Amino acid sequence: MENCIFASLYAKHFPFWGELKEEDRAMLCRSTASVTYPRGTTIHDGTDCTGVIIVRTGCLRLYMLSEEGKEITLYRLFPGDICMLSASCVLQSITFDVIVSAEEDSECCVIGGCAFAELTGRVPAAKIFALETTVSRFSDVMWVMQQILFMSMDRRLAIFLLDEVSKQGGDTVKLTHEQIAKYMGSAREVVSRMLKYFAAEGIVEATRGGVTLLDKPRLRRLAG
Repeated sequence: MENCIFASLYAKHFPFWGELKEEDRAMLCRSTASVTYPRGTTIHDGTDCTGVIIVRTGCLRLYMLSEEGKEITLYRLFPGDICMLSASCVLQSITFDVIVSAEEDSECCVIGGCAFAELTGRVPAAKIFALETTVSRFSDVMWVMQQILFMSMDRRLAIFLLDEVSKQGGDTVKLTHEQIAKYMGSAREVVSRMLKYFAAEGIVEATRGGVTLLDKPRLRRLAG
């Protein structure tokens, strides 16, 4: 539909868009809002059906919170990524709660959960897309669980630091010890001790702006 400002976005990200009837396209467009979330904003707290989120700029973080208040980062979403776990009314078989927050100032399109659920109820291709999008993220979740359950702390930290510089570019991870611990699901004291050991071995250098990698080959060997 020509007057829908989100039509080109949906045509790019939804493979079923071309199969939809005109009234279904109109419903999706009416149910969509363009929202800007400042850094640190909690977008979805796990209790409501916030809706399907398409990231246009910035970065979102999905994490779980233990009863003790410990955060475990599951994965992050970047421009072009779609969040389905924020739409619990669409995927009612997903019974665990996740929290979604803006890691950076982020511009997103949010499709109302009830509207998308209605669409998936009568358009099989839309339901298949929702399920496939969700399932594709479970490999990320299982990788996090594998690290927490089976990997030593030095290997986990080496993997994390290498992943971060790969995403950010350069040689410095611009995060505090507290932030690194939060993303890894660990305690700050544990992360600080391991970084201190890495620094003593000449692998990294702790700075005010974060952690600079000095010996990437050795980190890669540790990441194994």
